[in-house]
Amino acid sequence: MTKPIAPMIIRGKVITDNLIDVGGRGGDLVFQTPDAHKYIDQLPLGNPAKLADLYTLTFNDILDYCEALGERLEFDKNIYLQEACELSYLTAPVTPTMVKGSYMGLRNMLTRESVTEQVENSVGVKYLEGWVKQTLIDGTELDVRCFGARTLHIVAGNATGLSLLTILRNMVLRSDAIIKAPSNDPFTALAIARTMVEMAPDHPLTKHLSVAYWKGGDQAFEERLYQPQNLEKIVAWGGFNSMKHVTRYIQPGLELISLDPKRSASILGKGTFDSEETMREAAIRLASDIGALNQKACVCARVVYVQSGTDEAGLANLNKFGGYVYDAMQTLPNTLSTVPKRYDQGLKAEVDALRLDDEWYKVIGGQDGEGAVICSQLPESVSFATKLDDRTANLVPVDDLHEMMGAVDAYTQTVGVYPESIKEDLKDILPLYGAQRIVSLGYAAGLKWAGPQDSIEPLRRMGKWIVNQIASPEMTPAPWLRPSI
Repeated sequence: MTKPIAPMIIRGKVITDNLIDVGGRGGDLVFQTPDAHKYIDQLPLGNPAKLADLYTLTFNDILDYCEALGERLEFDKNIYLQEACELSYLTAPVTPTMVKGSYMGLRNMLTRESVTEQVENSVGVKYLEGWVKQTLIDGTELDVRCFGARTLHIVAGNATGLSLLTILRNMVLRSDAIIKAPSNDPFTALAIARTMVEMAPDHPLTKHLSVAYWKGGDQAFEERLYQPQNLEKIVAWGGFNSMKHVTRYIQPGLELISLDPKRSASILGKGTFDSEETMREAAIRLASDIGALNQKACVCARVVYVQSGTDEAGLANLNKFGGYVYDAMQTLPNTLSTVPKRYDQGLKAEVDALRLDDEWYKVIGGQDGEGAVICSQLPESVSFATKLDDRTANLVPVDDLHEMMGAVDAYTQTVGVYPESIKEDLKDILPLYGAQRIVSLGYAAGLKWAGPQDSIEPLRRMGKWIVNQIASPEMTPAPWLRPSI
């Protein structure tokens, strides 16, 4: 059987020589890709002055390119995306319907309106187009501009759109990017890059993108590449171990922008139980936040704090609501959630053990690996809360919403809230404990790239903010004219 080939893209060139066998995550696919060691000297841009061709482009030129690329990312017409999608069925952590759905939505990220909104809400187009003047109170004039950088992107593979988001951010900043393709999504960035090469091989935006696969932790390779003379910034998504590994290379002149692993939660106020209608509405919203991408994303709810009360009547309401959530999870669109690809057997053992302890836990579902809802019968989360995955969530009853604040920390990314009215009591408190994003229940997976992410503004961080300071003794007090004492 012929093994699929994942070429290497280096600034407009498609490379298929010096192939070696590598394996995608999960062990379901062996593919071939060029040996990155053979191209270590070609991957870095080298002289940073080579970024200059990007500054012949206006922002409108970049938008034109984005629009043209978006048209070519129409799934039904793009053979590279179709091939990548088929191969990703074997490497992705989610099931085929979700993989295909994400590929079909890529082109929507590249509309003029969407790209402009992202840039204006973070960097500001004027700071990318030229020097922005301001005068300080002491008369000093400042010119400020955001420049691009030579950047390595270690992309996460749990969501297809992250590869395109990375490419898009690189383009609008006029940066040079090397993308290290992840083992659970080695084909998406490559398919987009190949589309760019076919569309405009000599365009500056095409020629400042490289995509390569190498095994993470290859110290001999990375010690040569991860150097300040090659790179100015590393943007890393990933788990704890990969983040710890990357930090060994950080030094003066090489900055790490860390989009590290997070956990998310939900808070449901007592208004959830106002009526049968509100219970049903909250259930489908919560099911969406649990089930999205089969709970593989940081944004997905895992532990859910429910203001049902902890008395007998409150626990009865909680258990009834848990049944509604479980039922709703089975009805989610198959582009959002399905029966998990591989239900974690260690997690299943933990869940099955709780079935024997019905005094303290009520387990709904999970016998067939389809996901489960665990209703605690006391105001404590399960001991394996950090391992919740594959559409398995834990509902925890509380009498007061503030009881759950101790469970929020720096690892907490998204907190889904229902009903909307209780946000007023929570939105100024949750961030103090570490929560980074507060969202209406049901919209956890609707992350808006125009806003901050993980308590930072990645697009701003990825650029280099340069100041030109203009002063003269006539308008600004001169240091050399200070009186002596």
